[in-house]
Amino acid sequence: MAKEVMHVVMFPWSAFGHMMPFFQLSIALAKSGVEVSFVSTPKNIQRLPKPPSNLSTLINLVELPLPTLHNNHDLLPEGAEATVDIPFDKIQYLKIAYDLLQQPLKQFIAERIPDWIIIDALSPWMDNIAQEYHVPLMNFSVFSAATYTFFFPPVHLVGDRKRKQSITSPDSLTLVPEWVDFPSSLAYRSFEAVGVYNGFFKCNASGMSDVERVAKTFNACQAVAVRSCPEYEGEYLNLLEKLIGKPVIPVGLLAPENHIRREQITDESWIRIFQWLDEQKPRSVVFAGFGSECKLTKDQVSEMAHGLELSGCTFLLALRKPDWAADDVDALPSGFLDRTNGRGVVSIGWAPQLMILGHPSIGGSLFHSGWGSVIETLQFGHCLVVLPLIIDQPLNARILVDKGLAVEVERREDGSFTRDDIANALRLAMVSEEGEKLRVRSREAAVVFKDRKLHQHYFERFVDYLKLNVVKKEK
Repeated sequence: MAKEVMHVVMFPWSAFGHMMPFFQLSIALAKSGVEVSFVSTPKNIQRLPKPPSNLSTLINLVELPLPTLHNNHDLLPEGAEATVDIPFDKIQYLKIAYDLLQQPLKQFIAERIPDWIIIDALSPWMDNIAQEYHVPLMNFSVFSAATYTFFFPPVHLVGDRKRKQSITSPDSLTLVPEWVDFPSSLAYRSFEAVGVYNGFFKCNASGMSDVERVAKTFNACQAVAVRSCPEYEGEYLNLLEKLIGKPVIPVGLLAPENHIRREQITDESWIRIFQWLDEQKPRSVVFAGFGSECKLTKDQVSEMAHGLELSGCTFLLALRKPDWAADDVDALPSGFLDRTNGRGVVSIGWAPQLMILGHPSIGGSLFHSGWGSVIETLQFGHCLVVLPLIIDQPLNARILVDKGLAVEVERREDGSFTRDDIANALRLAMVSEEGEKLRVRSREAAVVFKDRKLHQHYFERFVDYLKLNVVKKEK
């Protein structure tokens, strides 16, 4: 018989856009009475939120030191354990170190023999460990089902020698896949496709392309769990299951809850910002924020800031301090703060995003359309202005526009945008008569995105699947 308390090991890729959804899944599993071992490196685990105290006996945060790259200390800076710590060109070396976690992780699995191992898409070597110790393997997608669908079926990712890859150049990524048999705009623009192709399909210093990692991981897994729900993208969930021939299980949206109370904020600048928000009209303010992973250029920040100014909209702009800026003032166009004083507020550094999004004066969001941010934002019914930059963001943007939930900022052929492009998109979404349909659709979507009971239903079905498919251990 299976153990009375099911034990699941979680092993995400070392990026906070991956670790946070895995952490949220871990919390949800613990609330369902499942023991969870969340495995990452010490610095990454220290940067995670503290698990709720009532779940402390069920959540084990396992710190495995990130192996050093011998004789190559310059490749991966000391203390760099996540993608946020390094420039894009260094991520390939983080993958080498990540792969070196295989041995300590194998030792941990051998000692604990969990009931399940739930992994990200970049650790295909976990298959050997799972087989050796007879532990079923599952992939948890931090991306939407639509994004996974774009890159599948696996034979199109890494076919055997008898099958030629269908994606042979960046141009291949600019077409809606032939297996998407319903109306869709699921494709990259030419300026987006080059970066995706080079980053995903070309071999890197780790010796394996990302596409090989994903394909091998999917082939090794018994099922795929997706942070999504049929109400949002049922057509893509159904198609993905058909393509991969394995169970695709929506776990619900796992929308994060805001655990910070207003009175807990001690930062004087944020106390003033929230007081300013209190004075604004309901749903009148645009929140512009691009998270910690997106590194905006000086031109991009300048055009975005000028666009906010030109739009006439009331705004709150939250930026991480750019590497190219000498100080906070240098990060913004000259005179911008003076010209927008009273109508706009800027914060550089950490921002309490969920608390901002939940404030009644916020009515729209200008953001990159990363899947986690889509979930956070739509639960509040904000109208969306999307400016996709990397990885899955362009595909999310296309689907949001398809569903009438977003306005996408227009771009030039080289991917650049102007202040007029930003201003026009903001006016359309926030104030124009033409945008009223968008605003109504966003409020309708919020009914689904914030329905905790609905998503708990999907999550319980996911837990049932785990329990029913535990491999019986020999005594």
